[in-house]
Amino acid sequence: MRPEHKTFQAIEVGDGGDGRWAAYARVLWQEMEGLLTEEGQTPQGADRVRALFRTHMPELVPVLDRLAGQLDRPEAEAFLTHAALRPFSQACTQIGQNGTLLRNYDLRPDQCEGTIVSSCFLRPVIGMQDMLWGLQDGMNDAGLAVSLTWGGRSVYGRGFAILIVVRYLLETCDTVDEAVGRLRSLPVAVPQNLTLVDPTKAVTVFVGPDMSPTVAPDACAANHQHLPVTDGQERALRTQERLRAIRAAGADVAAMLKAPLYQSVDEQGSRTLYTAHYRPVEGRVTYYWPGESWQQSFGDFTPGSRTVTLGRAS
Repeated sequence: MRPEHKTFQAIEVGDGGDGRWAAYARVLWQEMEGLLTEEGQTPQGADRVRALFRTHMPELVPVLDRLAGQLDRPEAEAFLTHAALRPFSQACTQIGQNGTLLRNYDLRPDQCEGTIVSSCFLRPVIGMQDMLWGLQDGMNDAGLAVSLTWGGRSVYGRGFAILIVVRYLLETCDTVDEAVGRLRSLPVAVPQNLTLVDPTKAVTVFVGPDMSPTVAPDACAANHQHLPVTDGQERALRTQERLRAIRAAGADVAAMLKAPLYQSVDEQGSRTLYTAHYRPVEGRVTYYWPGESWQQSFGDFTPGSRTVTLGRAS
């Protein structure tokens, strides 16, 4: 199999008001707007998702207004609410342990923005961005880190894409307990697993449109929740195998870069795109690929780009 390459970039966007975020977002807008649901493209649907955002994420409303105003596209505000996006699913494996958060992010390379963002919308946050301002994983200046995996169930309801939920929690919460409390009032469109870490606590929470947030048995997650995994699901996702492996390995970067946690390309073209190791107490994150790493921190954030080789699981 021929090696595949992907370029990741690191950008600073400040509070989103000085044009840096808008310059980044305009380049991606054409491919992004196609992810809006048909309802989100109607005036009534746009009104509904704006109202949902203002009800459940009021602290972020000024940021939403600022970003949508700069993007200056008719459907920008509805898109940026992340409450009218077509459902998507990603694999991923993650663990919170001893004040650190370690995760593998698995998806098709062309479906991942690959942008590490340092922002200060409401407070300093660093994370791997997606859908223009959502986050696949990240940390804030209070020492809280959060990452997501798909919950493995094909259920869809009215609510937010999990990417904006991760952003909201990091912008508004200082601790795991505070973030779990906030989750109880947030409607989520697709089943997802969130792993949250602060200096003293680590938990995984199952969320979805058909369930109340449920704390998992430990701070590990793959791609299933509280329901039994069928043989077909396990063949396709190897979710139980990966969960057993990460529980056995603990927060070990080397293990994340090897099978079965490191995923080579599957039938859909999905594969492990990066490993992220967050140490939020230190305000530091390191992204790993086979043979390469890239460290960023609140004290020393370095914009730039890296083209990496996506390796085979060893």
